[in-house]
Amino acid sequence: MPPTGAGAAVPPASPPAAAPAEPGTASAGYLRVFAVREFRAVFAAHLLSMLGVIVAEVALSVLVYDLTGSPLMSALAWALGFLPYVVGGTLLAGVADRFPARRVLVACDLVCAACVVPMTAQGAPLAALLALRCCLAVVSPVFAGTRMATLADILGDGDLFVLGRSLLRITAQSALLAGFGLGGLLLTVASPRQALLVTVATFLASAALLRLGTRRRPARARTGGALVTDSLEGAGRILADRRVRALLLLFWVPPFFTVAPEALSAPYADELGAGSAGLGLLMCALPAGAIAGELYAGSRLRPVTRERVALPLVCVTLLPYLGYALHPGLAVSLILLVVSGAGSAYTLGLDQWIVRDVPDELRGRAMTLLTAGLMTFQGVGMALAGVAAELVGVTGAVTGAGALGTLCCVLAAREVRRTETRDGADHDVTGR
Repeated sequence: MPPTGAGAAVPPASPPAAAPAEPGTASAGYLRVFAVREFRAVFAAHLLSMLGVIVAEVALSVLVYDLTGSPLMSALAWALGFLPYVVGGTLLAGVADRFPARRVLVACDLVCAACVVPMTAQGAPLAALLALRCCLAVVSPVFAGTRMATLADILGDGDLFVLGRSLLRITAQSALLAGFGLGGLLLTVASPRQALLVTVATFLASAALLRLGTRRRPARARTGGALVTDSLEGAGRILADRRVRALLLLFWVPPFFTVAPEALSAPYADELGAGSAGLGLLMCALPAGAIAGELYAGSRLRPVTRERVALPLVCVTLLPYLGYALHPGLAVSLILLVVSGAGSAYTLGLDQWIVRDVPDELRGRAMTLLTAGLMTFQGVGMALAGVAAELVGVTGAVTGAGALGTLCCVLAAREVRRTETRDGADHDVTGR
């Protein structure tokens, strides 16, 4: 992590291209986001690091299986990508606000590269491989939260921020579709340890892009005391606010249930007799729907419309899972998953609210906490989906996720609605 007490220069005024669109006007469009030079650097760095992480996950899973011959240990290597997020997201969240953002982002990339390098060494013990995987997962929420908060500095806190966040999510979903194929292809010509060198290179390239392509900005908050204490106090202030707490829950709850069909894709494809090709299609359906939904909402809907439809959309996004109760074939299952994935366009409205309702001095910690909670909820959701499938079967587990998830989304959306006032959120995180 960056050293304490480093100063930072105040950047010049943001360029006109980064000015946020007024509420109610037509969407600024994704091309306007790319017109901002700093965002282009952040976007390219995000693409590189995402591909690197996915290649690392594939290579490490294969490497652990080669060393142990155990499917359980191979799966554990995947699970360790989720569980430590809560540690970094709560105990290290203060890093995102108390140090200059560019320094945090570059340092996180360098730490991640340093964690992957020992994995490439011949004879690295299994315990070391898993421990280093945990270190990557601890650093990841700090990086993601800091980057999310920095987007508001680069793009403003209006429509361009929402579109920028949307593009990063679309990139992440696209990287999932391309990255697993790339990782598999890479492993046909290289060993898992050699493939991990690609991840080292992507982290270093990401660090260079962020260092050279973004401005130096001061830290958001000048806080003293221990980092862990500051992080926990910040999390307490954020979660104590009813409005922000409701928004965070609405970010976390839907993915907790959404992951059920993904987690159960392999046994479901086996039940359908769909083979490996069917499994691949089932794995791609949700991300493909999410990409289509976000692209449509970001390019065709006005900012005010995206906010207006966010709560109704989040309440119905899991309803297609109820179709699993009819034991559909592969084609219908794919349609249900694509439709459900498209419903994730509700996140564009949530993005606008969260950046508006969290004070600037807490923004980095709030975004880090959001990221950590999102990944943790998904990891727990995957595990519970497996437990449910053991008890009631795959179709019963997905149907149950759709029913219970819809109820929880409705309750969370009602809480968000209750915290609104005519001119915005009725809340005060800072205690002023």
